[in-house]
Amino acid sequence: MYQWRKFEFFEEKSGGKSSISAEITGTIQCCSSGRGRIAVGCGDGTVSLIDRGFKLLYGFQAHAASVLFLQQLKQRNYLVTVGEEEQTSPQLSSICLKVFDLDKMEPEGSSMTSPVCLQILRIFTNQFPESKIASFLVLEEAPPILLIAIGLENGSIYCIKGDIARERISRFTLQVEVSSDNSLSSINGLGFRVEGRALQLFAVTPTSVSLFNLHDQPPKRQTLDQIGCDTKAVIMSDRLDLILGRPEAVYFYEVDGRGPCWAFEGEKKFLGWFRGYLLCVIADQRSNKNTFNVYDLKNRLIAHSMVLGEVSHMLCEWGYIIFIMNDKKILCIGEKDMESKLDMLFKKNLYTVAINLVQSQQADAAATAEVLRKYGDHLYGKLDYDEAMSQYIHTIGHLEPSYVIQKFLDAQRIYNLTNYLEKLHERGLASKDHTTLLLNCYTKLKDVEKLNKFIKGDDSVGDHKFDVETAIRVCRTAGYHEHAMYVAKKAERHEWYLKILLEDLGRYQEALEYISSLEPNQAGVTVKEYGKILVEHRPVETINILMRLCTENEESRKRRVSNGVHMSLLPSPVDFINIFVHSPQSLMDFLEKYTAKVKDSPAQAEIHNTLLELYLSSTLTFPSISQENGGDDCDKSVRSTKYLANGSSAESKGKSTVDIKDVKKDKDRLERFKKGLALLKSAWTSEMEYPLYDVDLAVILCEMNAFKDGLLFLYEKMKLYKEVIACYMQVHDHEGLIACCRKLGDSTQGGDPSLWGDLLKYFGELGEDCSKEVREVLTYIERDDILPPIIVLQTLAKNPCLTLSVVKDYIARKLEEESKLIEDDRKAIEKYQDETALMKKEIQDLRTNARIFQLSKCTACTFTLDLPAVHFMCMHSFHLRCLGDNEKECPECAPEIRSVLETKRNLEQNAKDHELFFQQVKNSKDGFSVIAEYFGKGILSKTAIKPPEVLQSGDS
Repeated sequence: MYQWRKFEFFEEKSGGKSSISAEITGTIQCCSSGRGRIAVGCGDGTVSLIDRGFKLLYGFQAHAASVLFLQQLKQRNYLVTVGEEEQTSPQLSSICLKVFDLDKMEPEGSSMTSPVCLQILRIFTNQFPESKIASFLVLEEAPPILLIAIGLENGSIYCIKGDIARERISRFTLQVEVSSDNSLSSINGLGFRVEGRALQLFAVTPTSVSLFNLHDQPPKRQTLDQIGCDTKAVIMSDRLDLILGRPEAVYFYEVDGRGPCWAFEGEKKFLGWFRGYLLCVIADQRSNKNTFNVYDLKNRLIAHSMVLGEVSHMLCEWGYIIFIMNDKKILCIGEKDMESKLDMLFKKNLYTVAINLVQSQQADAAATAEVLRKYGDHLYGKLDYDEAMSQYIHTIGHLEPSYVIQKFLDAQRIYNLTNYLEKLHERGLASKDHTTLLLNCYTKLKDVEKLNKFIKGDDSVGDHKFDVETAIRVCRTAGYHEHAMYVAKKAERHEWYLKILLEDLGRYQEALEYISSLEPNQAGVTVKEYGKILVEHRPVETINILMRLCTENEESRKRRVSNGVHMSLLPSPVDFINIFVHSPQSLMDFLEKYTAKVKDSPAQAEIHNTLLELYLSSTLTFPSISQENGGDDCDKSVRSTKYLANGSSAESKGKSTVDIKDVKKDKDRLERFKKGLALLKSAWTSEMEYPLYDVDLAVILCEMNAFKDGLLFLYEKMKLYKEVIACYMQVHDHEGLIACCRKLGDSTQGGDPSLWGDLLKYFGELGEDCSKEVREVLTYIERDDILPPIIVLQTLAKNPCLTLSVVKDYIARKLEEESKLIEDDRKAIEKYQDETALMKKEIQDLRTNARIFQLSKCTACTFTLDLPAVHFMCMHSFHLRCLGDNEKECPECAPEIRSVLETKRNLEQNAKDHELFFQQVKNSKDGFSVIAEYFGKGILSKTAIKPPEVLQSGDS
């Protein structure tokens, strides 16, 4: 033990000036610490309580003669004492046990200040013979239960258990082996061991160490050792081990026997346990002095050592070690703070000791890491890089990694740096930069084995011990493509996996197979990102993948039918159009396959629009996408044109090649135009109200690419008949014009007859001989009476190439027809004039002449007319009884009059309905006749005959 290092980790706090208060005059027999104070029992029977400043709080007379033992309880503010009382009877023992409640004081009327004594017990009775008490120990079980063990010199242990304050107790005796010499069987030390529900009691005699299991009935005794302890140097450690101090060594005992032994020579007068330290007061027989040592058993060092005088008692309270000397002086020793202890060790470069110290005293991790860092810096300064790194590794999680990394980058110790970075990743504390640095270390060292272990280690990616994206990027940059692909695949970073396959390795077929193995949603995302490259190099396979993504397979179709309800989650082909920016032919093939398989796509209109754009494009380009991408295709076409123009070295061969290409190009364009027309018609059949494409876009495409057939179809479907014939007029297709007007100008089939008028106007302004066509047009105009003859003549008069013979027969027929109409109108006028004259004469007759009623029979009942009778101006007569309640209207003429009045009322309402008027004018062949009819019926007359009342009021 002399090889143990000595340190001064403790220091004297009181400076040797403290002492027991002079008010305590008796000899100190026993002491007990706890609850922030010290209790002192004296030979005069008093107990004194001392505070932290070693001042007397108060004292009281606990026993009449002397206090032998005392102990403060921890769970309750109780004090248990054993002392001598006055001998009242020879049969009764003077030794008593008392329990004081230190929270309750005697009433003020009492002679002295003292706590309430809850109970007084006689220790020795007839069943428990009296013997000298050698040791005393109290165990607090569940309050208010106490277990008191009293060790005697005769080798017996008296135990008192129960609620002592209420004297609900039980007594029993534990017997150690009886020796022939009572002095050899004295119970010099006791110790309770409570572990879970197990309750055990250590008992120490000079010749044995025993253990009693108190849960057994009766308690079983187990002998742990055949050698005991002569003095009272017996304590319990915080780990519930019994510690004995013998002259040759200090022994530890556990429940199964003797444990470790520490050979500290000298008589052990006092033993203690303080914060994991072993306290020993050792008497040196040669110098007659006492040495106090504080042992750190774990780190094998002496934390403090000093020479003492004669010690009376040793206690631990308030975080200090307290010695009460024989002369009542008090020595208080406290532990230095951790920083001071570490500074002491650092000055001596005892870093290993410092590390062990902080670990044994359970210092926080940050403090431990700081010690390790300093030790690492010390080793680094000595150029011991390997050992320094081993210390830095233990600081991971507390020390900033850049501190260590910078040191070893400067020292160019790549092996040590690699080791540190590996540990950093193992603990999941590495950042992206750390991953980058570690992988760079592996690649510079060309250590493929470690790289494989790091990248392909078991579940390394799954546990995210490194940043996946960084690892992929570094491996890719260093040329370790297989490693980068492994990480990407295991981490399901499909975009990186494909980027390496396509951009670095050019393994297009493998990339397609990988995409096919992905989930549909993920496959769709990857195709959108890398589809341009795939379409460029593997168009057919890429289209097949897109078809699988965008269409239902047989299994999903069966599932939809079985479930009955289906929500379409398939991607739309429109989402993938941008990947075909440089491959319009492939796009056309893809969309054609899709439309052939899927007839009810939600994006059908967009698909048809795209197909029309491709079909009708003159050079099979995709203008909308090309413009979005900066016109790359346009630039390519311009460059290719310039290249052909400059190829003068092989002019003849170039011309033939260009001719072949032009013929093939024209043929391809015609084929696409046919497909475009078929698409226009199939997507807008006669049963459809609206087409499955954008009509305006289709019209623009047809006009831009001079697609006449498409324009004619669209104009006809949109009922833009005038635009249809305008197409024929532009190319002077006279036969087509007339045929078109026959089809579209028939009003019985929903056509527009005014087209013949436009056609006549066209021929009138043509400026060439078109007599044949004009005669045919006039036939339809005459048949449907589309234009007045005067308009026909004025229109045809503009063409100088037409003669009168063209319209001679038409005019003759029209004049004859007009003459007939005039004659019919004249006859109708005469008829209306005669009828009007008769009406006026009748009105005048009614106003001026008397009416004679000569009817002899009732018009209603045909019986002879008798009074009372009613005669109407219409020459009808009725019995008054036959008229009933209606005496103002003729029953015979009333219906006709009501009809006339209703007609008049309708005409007046029609005069206010302007929309109806203009609609009739528009729909009539002869609008003037409608206006004349309105005037004839007086509907449009601004004047109206005012009623007589209005005239009278106006005259007045």
